[in-house]
Amino acid sequence: MAEPLYVGVDRSDESWVAVALTGDGFDHASVFDSIGECWSAYEERARLILVGVPIGLVESGDPDRRCDELARSVLGERSAAVRTPPVREATRKQRYSTANRVHKRKTGQKLSERAFARSDSLARVDELLQELPEAAAAIRESHPEVCFRAFGGEPLSYSKRTAGGYAERMRVLAHYDRDAAPTVQKAAEATGGAAVAVHDVLDAVALAYTAQPGDGELYTLPPEPPRDAAGLPMEIVYRAASPLITS
Repeated sequence: MAEPLYVGVDRSDESWVAVALTGDGFDHASVFDSIGECWSAYEERARLILVGVPIGLVESGDPDRRCDELARSVLGERSAAVRTPPVREATRKQRYSTANRVHKRKTGQKLSERAFARSDSLARVDELLQELPEAAAAIRESHPEVCFRAFGGEPLSYSKRTAGGYAERMRVLAHYDRDAAPTVQKAAEATGGAAVAVHDVLDAVALAYTAQPGDGELYTLPPEPPRDAAGLPMEIVYRAASPLITS
C-alpha cells in the first residue's frame, strides 16, 4: 500500500501549486488548474491537505473572522498578509463592482480589490468542501505566513516578495528541517515548467511541512474554531512546539 501523503497547496496566479511529502520527506510537487483536480489527485493517499486560502466564510455582519484577527496579531509587521475574505455570496460574483455591492450590503464595509482577486479560489474550495464530505475531512485552512512565524518562533522582517524575505524564509525552514533546501529545490524544479511564482512554491513547502508529522504539534487559531453557516471551521492551522501567544 502506498505511503500516506501530507500536502501543502497554495494559489499562484491561475494555478494551484501542490507539494506532497511522505513521513520521510519530499515525494513530489505538481501544478493543477483547479482545486477539484488537486483533490482528485490526492483523495486516495492524502492524510492531510493544508490550503493557503480561507475556508470558513462569513455570511453577514462583521466580516473579520477571529482566526484572521489572531493571525494578524502574531504576524506583527507582516499582518497585512492576512486579508479579510469576502462574504460567501460575494465570492460567487464575477465582477468587483457586484461583489463589493453585495459585501457592503451584508457587512456595511467596502470589499478590498485585493480580497476580491481571490474570490473565485475561495468559491471553488467552498463548493468542493460542501459537496464532498470526504474532502472536507482532509482539507483544512492554513496560512503560509503563520506557518513561517510558528516555525521561526518570532515575526518575520521582510515581505516574501523580496530577496531578503525569500532568504529569511529559507533560513526558517532550514532551521526546522535540515533537508528543507533540497526539498524546496526539488519542488521548484518539478514545477519549473509552469507559470508559478517561486515564493508560492516556497509557501506550498511550508504548508506541507506543517501538515507532515514532525516536531511540535498541530494547533489552530483560535484554539476552539467556530463553524460557519455551512458547518466549515473558521481556523488557521499551524505547527509549533507550543501555542502562539496572541494578544
